[in-house]
Parts: sequence; C-alpha cells; structure tokens
Amino acid sequence: AAGLVPIMLSTGAGADVMKRIAAPLLGGIVTSFLLELVVYPPLFQIWKSRAEFRRQVPS
Repeated sequence: AAGLVPIMLSTGAGADVMKRIAAPLLGGIVTSFLLELVVYPPLFQIWKSRAEFRRQVPS
C-alpha cells in the first residue's frame, strides 16, 4: 500500500491514468485491512457466543 502513495501524489505525464489504477487498489487494501481487523473479529465472537448459547439451552 505504501508503494501506491507516490503514484497517487504524482503530477507528471500519465499520472491521471495511473491514479485511476492506483485509487481502487489503495481503497481495496484499506477496506480489506479494516474488515480483517475491526469487523470480522466481533462478528466471529457473536457467532461463537450464539452457538455456545444454543448448546447450553435445552430445546
């Protein structure tokens, strides 16, 4: 992701084309990072606690 920052900040010839390629890549990397570290762990804990609760409650 750090290698895409110079492309995003460049102003030379062809920079507009490269920015169109680098912007979605950088956005995808940041989104994936946030999902993996912020969203998925709480969802997993909720899922596991519900499964444990279902195991303890008699049907």
